[in-house]
Amino acid sequence: MKSSLIISTYNWPEALNLCLLSVFKQTCLPDEIIIADDGSRSETGDLIKEFQSKSKIPIKHVWHPDEGFQLAAIRNKAIAAASFEYIIQIDGDLILHSDFIKDHLRLATKGKFVSGSRLLLPEDFSMKLLQGKTSPSDRSLLVMGNNRLNGVRIPLLSKLLSSIYKRNKPYYVKGCNMAFWRKDLFAVNGYNEDISGWGKEDSEIAIRLINYGVNRLFLKFGGICYHLFHPEASRSKESHNDLILSETLNMRKVRCEKGLDSHSLSK
Repeated sequence: MKSSLIISTYNWPEALNLCLLSVFKQTCLPDEIIIADDGSRSETGDLIKEFQSKSKIPIKHVWHPDEGFQLAAIRNKAIAAASFEYIIQIDGDLILHSDFIKDHLRLATKGKFVSGSRLLLPEDFSMKLLQGKTSPSDRSLLVMGNNRLNGVRIPLLSKLLSSIYKRNKPYYVKGCNMAFWRKDLFAVNGYNEDISGWGKEDSEIAIRLINYGVNRLFLKFGGICYHLFHPEASRSKESHNDLILSETLNMRKVRCEKGLDSHSLSK
């Protein structure tokens, strides 16, 4: 099975550097990397070019002008640019466990999408990592994390729990750690680009996928990633995004009006 890894980023090349370094330490590499860049300055592009020059697998840089927080739109553009059938989606402020891709591919199931979680790193340790004062390893990241249960890897238990973990919260997802079949994303028209600013784009697409008949598996005790500390984004548009989420839920929507088909008709 061929996979595309989409990494969303915005003006934080130091974090993206750590993220990409962790990608190339994977026990199972993706078949391509797509950087979904929400309007970063040239420093990010320069970093990507450096990785492109060294990488044995394709790295695509998908960029649009900075018009505020437009994560849904840039993810759609990256999905449209993806070449392979299975899409694994992360954020560029994550460091991946060395078996992250392997765990996602092991759980990939037709007619399902996947969400995982992340282990939060404290501010002082994150700064040391970003400044190169310490090197990340699966053990050191686990020890320093704030919610260590999210950093425990037990592959057998992960498979057994995938369909029952958080079953009482079917729309609970973490957009920084998800995976989809590309054809399912086209079926629901991808992310809802009426959602801008922080929040709810991941839950909203989860609702539409479930309405379409594609249910969630939760990747617990696998698909581990470590989240670098940063200040919270502005919540100024959260109430607007909540209204869109409620409408999707109440009207049992499958497709959004402004979504993936704005960027590509290829399936």
